[in-house]
Amino acid sequence: MKIAIGNDHSGVALKRELTEYMESLGHTVINFGTDTTESVDYAVYAEKVARAVVGGQCDRGVLICGTGLGISIAANKIRGVRCAHCTESCTTELSRRHNDANIVAVGARIIGPELAKDIVKTFLETGFEGGRHARRVGLIAKLENGETLS
Repeated sequence: MKIAIGNDHSGVALKRELTEYMESLGHTVINFGTDTTESVDYAVYAEKVARAVVGGQCDRGVLICGTGLGISIAANKIRGVRCAHCTESCTTELSRRHNDANIVAVGARIIGPELAKDIVKTFLETGFEGGRHARRVGLIAKLENGETLS
């Protein structure tokens, strides 16, 4: 799988570890993040990863900022992105099975590298169940298009 990875200044070290880990699992990783610890704006990197995923350049994305929150909110502003902010593996698994999340976001200041690896592995190895969940993901797409659901 081809994975887009992006980060702000707080995620540089974790990005390096996750990149190496995903490559050891056989994935190709494309770096859209900063490689410096000088302060940068996370939204810039969220957009780069989001556009690479929805544009088909990459299959899935991984985003890292201090908490994982800001970068996930920014990514979710791009039409077609379903970015899940995850702090443990159960939520990560369900974000794939039920929501067909195409990007996962983690917080470098919140979780350690081993948990981050487990989250990323779960995210990459879990499929989408479809069925009733496909209908619900379709409703999300309608909301993105400005349609009213009720």
